[in-house]
Amino acid sequence: MNPRVSEVSTTDDYQLNLLFTNGEQGIYDCSSLLDFGVFKELQNKHYFTQASVLDGTVVWPHEQDICPDTLYLDSIKYSS
Repeated sequence: MNPRVSEVSTTDDYQLNLLFTNGEQGIYDCSSLLDFGVFKELQNKHYFTQASVLDGTVVWPHEQDICPDTLYLDSIKYSS
């Protein structure tokens, strides 16, 4: 099983800064999601900044979420 998200913060260009349960850090770019279905609401930057962690993944108030495996596998890893 892949690590889960333990912390998230957002950037002004629709990216998520992620800290995973194994200590790795990554950046996930959400810009490719913004034209699809329930994710269109994320185009509102104020709403996008309301991202939080629930049960190991990133969620927003109106129940949008991203698969935690996708966040881990598709994020660009970095070290601080």
